[in-house]
Amino acid sequence: MKIMKKIIVLVLAMCAVMSVFQGCAQNEIIGGGGAADVHVFYYTYSDTYISTVRAALDKKLAKMGIKYQDYDGNNSQTTQTEQIQTAVTKGAKVLVVNIVTTGSDDAASGIVQMAKNAGIPVIFFNREVSDGIVKSYDKCAFIGTNAKEAGYLQGDMIGDYLVKNYSEVDLNGDGKISYVMFMGEKGNNEAIYRTQYSVENANKKLAEAGKPALQFYDSANKDGYLLDKDGKWSAQAANEYMTTLLSSYNPGNRNMVELVICNNDGMAEGAISALNVAGFNTSDADSIVIPVFGVDATSAARELINSGKMTGTIKQDSEGMADAILETVNNGLSGRGLTENMSAYNIDENVMKVRIAYAVYLGENEMLMDK
Repeated sequence: MKIMKKIIVLVLAMCAVMSVFQGCAQNEIIGGGGAADVHVFYYTYSDTYISTVRAALDKKLAKMGIKYQDYDGNNSQTTQTEQIQTAVTKGAKVLVVNIVTTGSDDAASGIVQMAKNAGIPVIFFNREVSDGIVKSYDKCAFIGTNAKEAGYLQGDMIGDYLVKNYSEVDLNGDGKISYVMFMGEKGNNEAIYRTQYSVENANKKLAEAGKPALQFYDSANKDGYLLDKDGKWSAQAANEYMTTLLSSYNPGNRNMVELVICNNDGMAEGAISALNVAGFNTSDADSIVIPVFGVDATSAARELINSGKMTGTIKQDSEGMADAILETVNNGLSGRGLTENMSAYNIDENVMKVRIAYAVYLGENEMLMDK
């Protein structure tokens, strides 16, 4: 009986320890002792671009001596909403939210209402909420990009590259360029606009040069994109899709996918990995190169571009994003208007939405160009 009691006590102790570790994995308190003033909620830590924003913001908050707490929503709106409720209860002074669900206003509306009831500022960033949400509370703001701009720039970049290198890209010599598009998350404005305008703008450039429009590799797919079914913009999803399609679409069958367009650099990495396994884009002198384009200009993508395995990307400025968030956080902590003294930034008319510009990245030897 005594042995059984000891076993039960040991099991309970182990469970308690596991619970602590799980809690630490979900939330981290950093930036000094005591309760955090600023609570930052990320839709997922696993997103490559978001991880760069987080690293930059953590560093800046710590340097300013601001006590903060980070949360991993793990791509679950339910989890994130519960985390925000807990933060408000704990006395948060500012909420900074990279919201999980962007397809409707419901989640954002609930978060704003919690902030409003507590009388604390809420700053959404990266994943855009509607103008109506921001206008619904005078202590609410959004920090992010113009979602359409990445699509415009990527389309122009792709079009310029194809016009210059058309015969090399047209592997089967049929006079057309066959492409695949990896979309990312359905219902997300960034994914929607990048999918639309990257192709539309590239086609405009091709038309001006007297070339035919891009042709999606699978004529049976009327959407013109392949979707990450888990909505994670993941390298794994792109890798699996690319591996599967290469088994049927290849130079041997004279129907090769000749261009890869990705809505983020993570998916570009996954596609390139599959291409490398199949012998493409390996940096070897005799390796066939399939142009791959992404968005974010992550460090991994820049390395791939500089090694010749990837063609180009659109820089989404994580440092600039973190700087703007810090400005609004300071304003919120000081009781000022969230966008006060931010005239250096591009702010939408009649709504507190601060825009961070994109830029084109084609490699270390190419100019990084703003729009």
